[in-house]
Amino acid sequence: MDKKKLAFGKTNFILLAIGMIVVILGFILMAGPSTTETTFQPDIFSARRIKLAPVICFLGFIFMIYGVVRKPKSEE
Repeated sequence: MDKKKLAFGKTNFILLAIGMIVVILGFILMAGPSTTETTFQPDIFSARRIKLAPVICFLGFIFMIYGVVRKPKSEE
């Protein structure tokens, strides 16, 4: 396969993979016990779940956007 035909370079795919891993990490940090009608879990209001995890997901999405927008270097 000719490398000139690919839209992304190797670095772009690595940046996209890193961004996806960061987003998945953010969603894992958001997970936790849930509150039901009979029990209340105060952990739903923890700083990890409502502040840290969304910021990590946002940074992962920004990193993925950068991976898409970044131009691969030409080897001429």
